Amino acid sequence: MDTFACIYILRGDPFRPGTCLYLDQEVTEIGRTSSDNFPDMAFTNIFISRKHLLIRKEGDRAVAYDMGSRHGTELNGVRMIAHAPYVLETNDILKLARGTSVLHFSYSPGEQTLEFEPVVSSAHPEALEGPVTIHWEKRECIVDGVKISMSEKEYLLLRLLHEHPNRLVTIHDIKQKVWYDRNPGPDGLPDVTIDELTTLIYRIRKKFGRDTFQINAIRGSGYILETE
Repeated sequence: MDTFACIYILRGDPFRPGTCLYLDQEVTEIGRTSSDNFPDMAFTNIFISRKHLLIRKEGDRAVAYDMGSRHGTELNGVRMIAHAPYVLETNDILKLARGTSVLHFSYSPGEQTLEFEPVVSSAHPEALEGPVTIHWEKRECIVDGVKISMSEKEYLLLRLLHEHPNRLVTIHDIKQKVWYDRNPGPDGLPDVTIDELTTLIYRIRKKFGRDTFQINAIRGSGYILETE
């Protein structure tokens, strides 16, 4: 199929701003790359869902569908309804995960003047816009406009979970990374009880809001931070 449109990436790791993806397939999938998922446009930021956005050629038009992504997609500043069709026009702006990645759509490849947004590094996901923003260096979280500071243990646990999204973080690893300063117990690990760990999880849920961080316990094994 001949190229019928293109998408310019204004923001979104690992791409350089201005990178152009030519649309020459019936369906183009956009999402986060993983060991078992390789979308046509693959981002690395954890707030991008594995199956985030789909663009389908329907007749002579490109139609976008948010695939039920956890952090959503905006079309020209308006949040898209999951799985609903949105016909795209030249100069439309798509923002994935509250601006973590920003795309410029065009039916005229190479003829657009682009307005680049400030580049935001996503090596550490601290620039998520919207109801939840995490500033790791300041050890604070902003939830619905309210600034909430993190204690050292809250910071260490949340940082560890965010570095391994949608993956099991074992109790073994949590003890070593979060309670690094604790004397070892009989098993050689920091002497931390399960009650201390569950109390920390409870405190995070109560302090930041139960739905702010989707932390799920895997009984006897560890915890998973769900980002999708």
